[in-house]
Amino acid sequence: MTRHSVNTPRRRRALTALAATVLGAGMVSTASADTALNVVGSWSSLELHQKFEQPFWSETLPEASDGEITTQVTSFDQMGIASGDVFRYLGDGLFDVGMTVGDYTVSDAPELEGLDLPMMTTDSDQARAVAEAFRPIAEEALNQRFNSHVLAIVPYPAQVLFCNTPISGLADLEGKKVRGSGRSTGEFLEALGAQSLNIAFNEVPGSLERGVIDCAVTGSMSGYSAGWYDVSSHMLPLPIGGWDYVITAINQDKWESLDPADQQLIQAQVDDAFTAPAWNNAKSETQRGIACLTGHGECPAGDAADMTLVEPTEADTERARQALQNVVLPAWASRVDAATIEQWNAGVGQVVDLQAEAP
Repeated sequence: MTRHSVNTPRRRRALTALAATVLGAGMVSTASADTALNVVGSWSSLELHQKFEQPFWSETLPEASDGEITTQVTSFDQMGIASGDVFRYLGDGLFDVGMTVGDYTVSDAPELEGLDLPMMTTDSDQARAVAEAFRPIAEEALNQRFNSHVLAIVPYPAQVLFCNTPISGLADLEGKKVRGSGRSTGEFLEALGAQSLNIAFNEVPGSLERGVIDCAVTGSMSGYSAGWYDVSSHMLPLPIGGWDYVITAINQDKWESLDPADQQLIQAQVDDAFTAPAWNNAKSETQRGIACLTGHGECPAGDAADMTLVEPTEADTERARQALQNVVLPAWASRVDAATIEQWNAGVGQVVDLQAEAP
């Protein structure tokens, strides 16, 4: 693996423009350089940022340090940064801590696709075991590709299927146009006979409403928060798009500049006051999202919608497993080196009872 190159005129112009945005947003702190952290979180409208990222970086960590660590916190959408560019700019040192979905970065780091292959896990406990088993691969990829150090891997809720047309299971996706949430999800959908389209999250409601797409994949609560129930009628609660794990990382140069005691404090606080609560929340967030979308159960977030809940069948589960094993996993293995495959097989592969083969 090689470190991502930034020495192009286009990248320098982009950095100059974005630096001006950073300055305009007031993200440059007057605190001492070794204790001030400029933090860019994930989607500002979603629960992960609102309930976990923002409070942790704005309040919990500074308080735990007795004010010796100060922060300025925003999110990549508020900054106008493309979700797939977060780690590029983090590596360039434009900010100190960045968070984005691993799948958003796979054009630069194909290794990260192995974290979140579609239908690899179907419950949050196993999903966490996968994240822990994959962390050494993520750490190497972030360090080498983006000059960054991994602090945490946490999930969005299970990435389920929304459709604006009646469906009874995965077999009904054949011939339909479906928005996926990453390259591997797209390959999974194609293996099911669907046409996969790459559409930004905030453009999905309009695309569903206009019939540009028939279905789309996102987290259950994310879809509720974004109002997807207004433009779709049926929901299949299988993690077709995996869990959209969000990786939190700190610029490697910034990390190495910190006192070891500060490093230990930051990692301990991330583990105990951010990662653990986010994972505990994931246990219930998917079900809360389903309840809010369908009315099957109590919706604590507001008025429940009345989408049709499509109950998965054994045939759906088997069809999904075959698509993963026969198409998606081999496709990912063809994009990474033998060492990554070996490491994945010894870790994640043992958790999910799959083994990838080098092409």
